[in-house]
Amino acid sequence: MTTTLSRPPVDPTQAAPPPGPALRPGVRRGLLGALLAVTAVLYLWDLSASGWANAFYAAAAQAGGASWKAWFFGSSDAANLITVDKTPAALWVSGLSVRIFGLSSWSVLVPQALMGVASVGLLYATVRRTAGTAAGLLAGATLALTPVAVLMFRFNNPDALLVLLLIGAAYATLRAVEAGRTRWLVLAATLVGFGFLTKMLQAFLVLPALALVWLAVAPGGIGKRLRTLATATVTLVVSAGWWVLVVELWPAADRPFIGGSQTNSVLELILGYNGFGRLTGDEVGSVGGGTGGAGTTGSWGSTGITRLFNAEFGGQSSWLLPTALLLTVVLLWWTRRAARTDRLRAAVIMWGGWLVVTWLTFSLMAGIFHPYYLVALAPPIAALVGIGAVVLWRDRASVAARIVMAALTALTAGWAFVLLRRTPEWHPWLAWAVLATGLVAALGLLGVHRAPRALAVGVAVVAVVAGLAGPAGYSLATAATPHTGAIPSAGPEGAGMFGPGGGAGGGRGQFGGGQFGGGQFGGGQFGGGQFRGQGPPGAGFGTGRAGQGTAPQGAGTGGQAGNAGGPMAFGGGRGGFGGRGGMGGVGSLLGSPTPDAAVVAALQQDAADYTWAAAAVGSNSAAGYQLATQLPVMALGGFNGTDPAPTPAQFQQMVAQHEVHWFVGGTGPGGTASGGSDDAQEIAQWVQSTFTATTVGGTTLYDLSAAVS
Repeated sequence: MTTTLSRPPVDPTQAAPPPGPALRPGVRRGLLGALLAVTAVLYLWDLSASGWANAFYAAAAQAGGASWKAWFFGSSDAANLITVDKTPAALWVSGLSVRIFGLSSWSVLVPQALMGVASVGLLYATVRRTAGTAAGLLAGATLALTPVAVLMFRFNNPDALLVLLLIGAAYATLRAVEAGRTRWLVLAATLVGFGFLTKMLQAFLVLPALALVWLAVAPGGIGKRLRTLATATVTLVVSAGWWVLVVELWPAADRPFIGGSQTNSVLELILGYNGFGRLTGDEVGSVGGGTGGAGTTGSWGSTGITRLFNAEFGGQSSWLLPTALLLTVVLLWWTRRAARTDRLRAAVIMWGGWLVVTWLTFSLMAGIFHPYYLVALAPPIAALVGIGAVVLWRDRASVAARIVMAALTALTAGWAFVLLRRTPEWHPWLAWAVLATGLVAALGLLGVHRAPRALAVGVAVVAVVAGLAGPAGYSLATAATPHTGAIPSAGPEGAGMFGPGGGAGGGRGQFGGGQFGGGQFGGGQFGGGQFRGQGPPGAGFGTGRAGQGTAPQGAGTGGQAGNAGGPMAFGGGRGGFGGRGGMGGVGSLLGSPTPDAAVVAALQQDAADYTWAAAAVGSNSAAGYQLATQLPVMALGGFNGTDPAPTPAQFQQMVAQHEVHWFVGGTGPGGTASGGSDDAQEIAQWVQSTFTATTVGGTTLYDLSAAVS
């Protein structure tokens, strides 16, 4: 009996998976088909319950479906005033879907769900080449049941496409390492490049791992490996930079303003607001930000290596994160005596490098950071769990392998217990069942080498159930909950800072049911106190389907959007920020209105005579009216209302030339300490002081074609 983990060298030219009982092709295909079918049901079932989900991106998809120019640039509206604050690859997919199938919740959301199914299948194929069918199936199931993955594959943020592209890059890299072929590494670089066009510098977090695995494990001399890597680097620059170059060379007067920048520059957007600003917290134009480095607490929460395990982020994707990190170390030790070109070591370096670099970046970054970003951790966690479980199982005759399996199973069940107990009112029995099952499986794994085959398989199944039951429960809760707004969060109600509905107002964290959800802003000073509205009784700050804040009588349910909170929730649904007399601005920043039919009719009146049917401060506010009317609505100031587009002089000229018909009341959140522009607020103040306000369907509108009051 061996007591140490060891493994003989593997010939990298062999395409067959590692030793183990081979499944007949029909059985293998059947199991894969079942995995993909269950995943499809999970991601597609009742998908349209979330409506537009993130209306900011849904409106851009609508614009792309109406205008090829808007589609190419990723404009917020078909008249091309300003782009979204991201590169547009994900919008190219959803815009084409809208163009082909028409505008609907389904046409906007289905592409992400299909990307999710494809991601599970591609991860299976990648892991299977390393560790066999069982490992591929376990990895695919783990990805499919990660709560934040369920959230993002049922939502229309760019993260779904990013995950698919990066898994494809990992697959191509491992194929390149196996065969020493340049074309596979070039394909990997191309996919990462399009990942950059999806979510900019976040895509590059996988590059250290991909480059390291090629240089360390690929066959051939170091000179050949360096030349091939240089070729792939050139490919990466071209595939990531061609759109950037086109935009920078395009005459600024003939293209939309680059949203998220202050100088109409996509390079500024890449390197600043969506680049190094995310690391330092200095995002110019943001309405908030971090205030320091590791171990500090800022507007985006505490930083440090335990960040992803806290109450806000833990339930998103950390269920198997400790296990995956430990498996990286274990598998590297296990392959220490293998040949340099060992395929298993290559996979561990790649997945482990992806995991560690992304984990550390997310843990320490001081800038804008949201729970749904953690979907980028789901593929490496799933791959390492699948590979590690099968490799250790096949070596279960070793005492060390059995001890490691038992310890990791107990650790996984224990951590799941901790996460589940953070929502004690949600199926409290599940936490205890997972813990008990995990401990029983851990004990069984210690003696599994002497058990009959049927019993051994039973122990393995119990261990898998113990590891996946917790995230599966959260995933089902996520799929059963409609999600809207700019900051969605996975899990049952109360599982995280932002709760299940999207933005602030759901959950029990800082923004959920405390200071913002039902306290100072929800039902206190702004919701129903000093700035209490005068509308009908209702909830204050984000109490639509998403939020759970409460407010006293008179808080309103949205109210007019002039000096009011606007008819939108901070985190989704129709709850407003203070009702008719409230603060106005923050609600419109993260939530989108659902306009009354009378408002829609007014905006559609004589729309053909104007370039923009209306203008509103902030992209989310404009998006609600644009989606309801399917007409261009100008998003003054972009997403945060802090971009200098248009300037007050430009807007006044547009009004004089009868290019804008209506202005939707509201000044937005105002200027920020981050250096953003106040142009949108100045425009709103000019309109309010120059034109006569009228209330239509509970919304304040200004007819810019009417006589000056």
